[in-house]
Amino acid sequence: MSQERTPLVKCLVWDLDNTLWQGTLLEDDEVRLAQAVRTVISTLDERGILQSVASKNDHDHAWRRLEELGVAEYFVHPMIGWSAKSGSIRAIADALSFAHGTIAFVDDQPTERAEVSYHLPEVRCYSADQVMTLLELPEFSPEVVTVDARRRRQMYQAGLRRVAERETFEGPDEEFLRSLELEMRIGRATAAELTRVEELTLRTSQMNATGVHYSDATLRELLDSPDHEVLVTTMSDRFGPHGAVGVLLLRTDAGVWRLRLLATSCRVVSFGAGTAILNWLSDQAARAGVHLVADFRRTSRNRMMEIAYRFAGFEEEDCACLAAIAPEDDITTLHLLPGRTDPPTTMRLTAPDLSGR
Repeated sequence: MSQERTPLVKCLVWDLDNTLWQGTLLEDDEVRLAQAVRTVISTLDERGILQSVASKNDHDHAWRRLEELGVAEYFVHPMIGWSAKSGSIRAIADALSFAHGTIAFVDDQPTERAEVSYHLPEVRCYSADQVMTLLELPEFSPEVVTVDARRRRQMYQAGLRRVAERETFEGPDEEFLRSLELEMRIGRATAAELTRVEELTLRTSQMNATGVHYSDATLRELLDSPDHEVLVTTMSDRFGPHGAVGVLLLRTDAGVWRLRLLATSCRVVSFGAGTAILNWLSDQAARAGVHLVADFRRTSRNRMMEIAYRFAGFEEEDCACLAAIAPEDDITTLHLLPGRTDPPTTMRLTAPDLSGR
């Protein structure tokens, strides 16, 4: 395990007037975007950090100016209107399914920052005069930028289009999921994918079974281990790729498989990704004739993962197969006597056969 890092920012929310651009839109004949600020915007985007807007302005006027400045495409789910900034930031976090602690906000007005800090104390606030230093701060500086990170904005924008289509779709959820033409692939991780696997263990909190971060070095060791499987889940649909959305770390001993870690992106929870993964794993364990156990550590944010485990049939119960598993602090070992399961009906699943291990 690596030492604790500064939590990374997933989304930076910009104020506009005298923050992103120079001037006040409703008062000045023209507002200007400094080249240095343009560089900050594009660099954060390249690092996989999403950006949005919380501005008190006329929406159409402000958005048109962002388009004229050539930066509108960088902002996901912008909130431009006359409501409180804290409400706008909360709406952005909800739309992206981000914890408030992963959101940052930059504004030139101390009163606006104070209002956000009062209502959303976990959001990190920065003054406009700090904009030029943001790229140097550890919370805006991921150690590795993966392929998925570089296209994160496009994936989230596609996700918002999916949400918009769902709102107009007439029919049950299952039919809507089928209309997406979802494809899931579970595969053994390659060395090139390990940086994304590490990132998932670091960035995912709500759908992380243990909250444990596995370093790149640790994952590489496990990749070469004959009694471990490091598996990556990717998804795509007719809107485009979701990228890598899940990681499984499985120890395969005789008679029992131990799921040391399951982490999935919150973006694919509504597609039934977690259920599909756990059902596939249960089916593989049943084919192999082994019991299945899973490590679970309760955190302040992973209640959804506990529900997913319970729904899949994992329970706290005694079994002889647990005798060889040394207890660990704060870890609950959940047990499942697996059975054969049918493949999902709302997506096409491609996955390896582990039953011969």
